[in-house]
This record gives sequence, C-alpha cells and structure tokens, in this order.
Amino acid sequence: MRLSSGLLLHRTGPAGPEVFLAHMGGPFWQRRPRSWSIPKGEIGPGEDPLAAARREFAEEIGVAPPDGVAVDLGEFRQSSKVVRVFAVHAPAFDVAEVVSNIVRLELPRGSGRFVEVPEVDAARWVGVDEARGLLVLGQVAALDAVLRSPAVRDPGPGPGSAPSWT
Repeated sequence: MRLSSGLLLHRTGPAGPEVFLAHMGGPFWQRRPRSWSIPKGEIGPGEDPLAAARREFAEEIGVAPPDGVAVDLGEFRQSSKVVRVFAVHAPAFDVAEVVSNIVRLELPRGSGRFVEVPEVDAARWVGVDEARGLLVLGQVAALDAVLRSPAVRDPGPGPGSAPSWT
C-alpha cells in the first residue's frame, strides 16, 4: 500500500470552520464529483511524513506552506493509498494563484500518447460542510478528525492557536 502525507490547513471563517483544499488537475478530474483533495503526496524512502507533507504542499500549491504547529490527525485509507494528515491552523494564509508542478500522463492508458497537466489546477478555502461533498471519499474522515481534535480546538497560547469549534 502506498503511503502519502498531506497538510490540512484550517481556520474559522465568517460561517464557521473552513479548510483549504486542492482540485486535482488533468482531464480525468475535470468534471468528476469528489475531485478535491487535501494537498498531499507520496512519502519518499526514509522521509519524515511531516517533511513530505510540507514538500508536497509547496509542489502542488506553488508556495511554501504556512508556519504553525502541525497536529498529527492520523492515517486515512483511500482506495489505493493511506494518507497521513497533519492539521495546521492558518487563519492568514491565502494564495492568489496556484502554480502546481506538472505531471506527465499517458492518455488513454496504453496508447503511447502522453500529455502534461498540472497536478493541481485550483485551490481554495471552503466551509467544512461543503468540503464533505467535494473531497475524495477516503479523506472525508479527516474533516471529522480536525473538528474533534483537542489539540486543534485548544492548542494552547501563542502563535498558531486555534479557536474552539465546540
């Protein structure tokens, strides 16, 4: 089973909790439901999962992830991989334009024809309720984990402290 890790940025918006999600690029995901994801990617051999999550965020979004305390929410199973998710409170984070890395895909599979597409073609803040309908199914449980995590609800004093969602 492949192992990935990702950063789930969160903040309190005007209507309640929000998370930062990425829309997967390429023709396969253009019109599919549940085509949004936590920015994430594969963990390299011997690589620290949090370091991998931070690296993948930068590769997929085009900017360094925000500083802040990373809360390990655990592992979440998708159909073809297990994703370790770290939550980071990022109330001031915003990005004007996503500049993702480019991936090369064979389309259709086995055709010998290759196209280059951005791994991520959009990213934005969404309310948690909306996120439940956008995320790939295997990542929806991470939303519940971030909402119920005592470390996220009350991380203590100092920069990166998150408001209580209870």
